[in-house]
Amino acid sequence: MTRPGPRRGSPRARGRRVVVTGLGVVSSLGSDRRSFWRACLAGESVVEPVPEAWHRYASLRSRVWSPLRPWERDTPLVSRAEGRRLDATSRMALLAAEEALAAAGLALEPVDRKRATFRLPQLAPEGCGVFLGTGVGGIGSLLEGAAHTMLHDAKGRIAQVRDALRDGHRQALDEVLAALPAPPVFNPFAVAMTMPNAAAANLAIKLGLHGPCRTFACACASGTVAIGQAFRAVRRGECEAAVAGGSEHLSDPYGAVFRGFDAVGALAQGPLPPERVNRPFDRSRSGFLFAEGGAAILVLEELAAARARRAPILAEVVGYGETCDAHDVMAMDPSGRQIRRALEDCLADAGLAPADVGYVNAHGTGTPRNDPVECAVLGEIFGPEVPVSSTKSLLGHTLGASGALEAAATALTLHHGRAHPNRNLDDPIADLAFLRQATALPVHHAVTQSFAFGGQNAVLALARL
Repeated sequence: MTRPGPRRGSPRARGRRVVVTGLGVVSSLGSDRRSFWRACLAGESVVEPVPEAWHRYASLRSRVWSPLRPWERDTPLVSRAEGRRLDATSRMALLAAEEALAAAGLALEPVDRKRATFRLPQLAPEGCGVFLGTGVGGIGSLLEGAAHTMLHDAKGRIAQVRDALRDGHRQALDEVLAALPAPPVFNPFAVAMTMPNAAAANLAIKLGLHGPCRTFACACASGTVAIGQAFRAVRRGECEAAVAGGSEHLSDPYGAVFRGFDAVGALAQGPLPPERVNRPFDRSRSGFLFAEGGAAILVLEELAAARARRAPILAEVVGYGETCDAHDVMAMDPSGRQIRRALEDCLADAGLAPADVGYVNAHGTGTPRNDPVECAVLGEIFGPEVPVSSTKSLLGHTLGASGALEAAATALTLHHGRAHPNRNLDDPIADLAFLRQATALPVHHAVTQSFAFGGQNAVLALARL
């Protein structure tokens, strides 16, 4: 395949080019880039019954989720001792950032070992920004704080009543008390842990970065928007480099976040075995697989600067498009008009024609209403021959982290010349070139797209150098 050059008048032809020099991942498939990508190519997925305790608080229709494997570890940026003052969303972002920076060849130089703060001597701190997406921020910490506030006194009162009752009733009240998990003390870091910008702020603090520090709460498109806005900032010279991506942790003791999506019928369910229930673009799809969380961080740099320091280059970010359906908070506009416009804007921004694109990493949630709309737009713009796969068919839906994880998968596809399969795709709903197995794909351009609750649409175009 002959690689097309930048089209005349395109942003790439006009000036600054932006490349991905580092990438880090925390996910259910692995908490580092290599294990994540190996599992993606193998078509693996982690699907298990939801915690038994969640059934005490609600009658759930969906009964499976994709939990994270043990991912926490002591590292220079974040230690286990910081778990009490940093929400899991922040800790995952820090771990992914640490891997991304190391992969980019950017060494951490200690500034204050007690506070575990560092600087990046190869980058000017004023010229490097943080752009992070998250859908619900530190919601787990928020719910734990709320549980302590509401239940601590109530449990004490129940215990007083218990002591005045006979043994049979005491046992019943013991069961009630056991079903009300609440932290023994209120966490004094509750505000700092739950504020939506905490993860981005902690990245900037730990790395001593004084450029723009921005948080994007755009539901399922948060990670894609964060990377797209970081790309624009580097391209226009607002930053020389950026740490960009998404992080999300969706688990809580009561399964409250899970219940919210389950109550509106958005989650995968039905008679199929757990490992078969998540099936984007298949006729028997029933909803998305709820994932416990994840994070992906990319290091973006201006091309000439990256080459000057001989940085490894995984891919180039060449275009970005963003629109809003302005249709419904929960439902995608069935016309697909603004999805189409986001794709067209992204291609125009990159100076690409649809025929230049060799791979699409689809939003692909597996919901009955959204998948057909996405397929219709893909067919109209790219035709039936462009390879398509859904990373959510493997990971499930990580909400604010999903777009960043999918951008990471797309960059790795271009870098390695291989694309991962769609899992559980037996009877496709559309005549598109869905990948059924890991496939050699030495293409030069790819797009990755995210469509969120609230109607927020975001598309990135990447290229192989």
